[in-house]
Amino acid sequence: MEHKVFDHTVKQSISFRPFDLNRDFPSVFKWMHESHVIPYWQLNFPKEELFQHMKKAVHDQDQCLYIGLLNGQPMSYWEAYWVKGDVVEGSYPAEPFDQGIHLLIGEKDYLGKGLALPLLRAMVNVQFRHKATQRVIAEPDYRNKKMIHVFEKCGFKQMKPIQLPDKKAMLMFCERDVYEKRWPHVYS
Repeated sequence: MEHKVFDHTVKQSISFRPFDLNRDFPSVFKWMHESHVIPYWQLNFPKEELFQHMKKAVHDQDQCLYIGLLNGQPMSYWEAYWVKGDVVEGSYPAEPFDQGIHLLIGEKDYLGKGLALPLLRAMVNVQFRHKATQRVIAEPDYRNKKMIHVFEKCGFKQMKPIQLPDKKAMLMFCERDVYEKRWPHVYS
């Protein structure tokens, strides 16, 4: 199912469609090898190894993978996941319907244009469409100050540094009430 909104702040259409391994792998492979992505994702694997990694991710019932599009152009990759059962679950007292998010803007042409916040805001909106979800979490690499700042602008709050198997991260929470108060009319 595709999710689409028109973001009035950037006057552009933002949409997310389910990741299709055959269709989207070439783009994700390219993006995972971009210099701005490598330090934070560490998935700059050889083609076959990354393909197997992505194949496993597609079949993980606890997450949904998306390609983010701006005005119909694929330019970002997203993972929306359930915290219960994820490695981050033990980092805080997780509620049953907490969701988490991972993202990357893959296409360099879209960097530095103020798009990260509108894209993130749109995906969090998708996650809060699940009525039982009251919290969306993020755990960006603690060195990624730009993304931590974007998460904060969206409504996330820094909770504490945590150690995950692949990185030291900053655990961040976005509560539904905070998000809805901050962005009541963005898509109306």
